[in-house]
Amino acid sequence: MTSELAFTGEGFSIHRIVTEPLDNNVYRVDDAASDASLLVDPAGEGERIVEFCDGRSIVAVAVTHGHWDHHGAALHVKDAFGTRVFLNPDDAFLAESGFDGPIPARMAFGALEASFVHTPGHTPGSTCVQLPGVVLTGDTLFPGGPGATRFDHSDFPTIIDSIRSQLFTLDDATVVLPGHGAATTIGTERPHLDEWIARGW
Repeated sequence: MTSELAFTGEGFSIHRIVTEPLDNNVYRVDDAASDASLLVDPAGEGERIVEFCDGRSIVAVAVTHGHWDHHGAALHVKDAFGTRVFLNPDDAFLAESGFDGPIPARMAFGALEASFVHTPGHTPGSTCVQLPGVVLTGDTLFPGGPGATRFDHSDFPTIIDSIRSQLFTLDDATVVLPGHGAATTIGTERPHLDEWIARGW
């Protein structure tokens, strides 16, 4: 399985594969001191994701939001590894059954601890995963602006508030790993907030 090293931090690394049908980024956060890993957004192609995780102990699966393209392989991964799958309950109406509970505020695995930050707007339960120097934003923040808010359950002012209050308080150098497409940084995106507000998307 070919994967991309998406980020290297102190004591951990993040690897990525892109899966069909909507070119979703699937991330594996690896503790460097053990075989413990956190899997984020098992989008699709379950067998590829299982292969991607081979040799790692998947302690949990975090789903950033309830849209089907971000958790299509969640139950497959759960069955393969006997792990728990977490989703913010505000998005339960969007997702199939099989989730084990709400995403906690923090989760320790190996020597690492990830924080989970509620960033509603794209969906009511959208959640970002934060580790030192990096944030996995799901569909909340991309290079060039916020995620789509065209759905009945989405809200543009809410996603702007989430980005402003929860993400743009992070250091400029913080790497942003979105749910689709390429990485960016907080410092690259922050100066454009007023432009996004003016354009309305």
